[in-house]
Amino acid sequence: MTVHNARSIGAQHPRVRDLLTLRKDGSPGRIMVEGSWEHDRLLTTTATIDAFFWCPEIATTEIATTEVHRIAERATEVYRISEKLLARLSRKTRSDGLISIARLPEWRPHTFEFTNESLVLVADGVEYAGNLGTLIRTADAANADCLVLTSKRARPTHPSVYSASRGTVLSTPILEFDDIPSAAAWLRSHRFRVHLADPAATGTYRVPRYDGPTAFVVGSEGSGLSREWHDEGFDAVSIPMLGQADSLNVALSAGILLFEARARKAGW
Repeated sequence: MTVHNARSIGAQHPRVRDLLTLRKDGSPGRIMVEGSWEHDRLLTTTATIDAFFWCPEIATTEIATTEVHRIAERATEVYRISEKLLARLSRKTRSDGLISIARLPEWRPHTFEFTNESLVLVADGVEYAGNLGTLIRTADAANADCLVLTSKRARPTHPSVYSASRGTVLSTPILEFDDIPSAAAWLRSHRFRVHLADPAATGTYRVPRYDGPTAFVVGSEGSGLSREWHDEGFDAVSIPMLGQADSLNVALSAGILLFEARARKAGW
């Protein structure tokens, strides 16, 4: 298979060093995308593909062969790499020979408009990229308007976020606030009823009516919500624990809360 605009490069090329940085933890506005289904999802979006790295000795399946030309047409730069270099760059046990550097969309708080049907998820201090990706996927599944990040630890640009979100990191609006008071003020300015997810809360998530703009705030895997969110004076809700465990995984908790509110709003 021939890709006419592909250039062969080695380990010392600047783009390879750039990709190695992205492979570790991402960089502002850009994310590493690797694999066939990952690229299939990428191609359904309008995301800019800065660079595409292709290993012809590995990308031999029918799906990969078809995608190579489609990706190459979209990418600003196209590079051919060896199996040895692919092994250094890949994060997969078995690579498909397809890796890209894609740009994440930019979202701004002032561009959003909300209705009584609006639903927002706030993730405070989430530590693990896999959990962040699953939260993004959950927000997408519940048709939430956006995901808000405070006390950010895991980065949306981490490669694991792409796979855990099933690529919805490219289409789910994500807003990052420098501090909790700013995020709280933004939610108040749009008339959101904010509910803090707290296992110690006396009221369950089934009590509120969810009949206006609704936001849920979930905390980190280890320490839960920052004290600052409680200091904002918002109501707290809990998911009753009926067994021996004292809490649920943060993404599972978010899913229960978001779908309860969405069901109420849609009249399921």
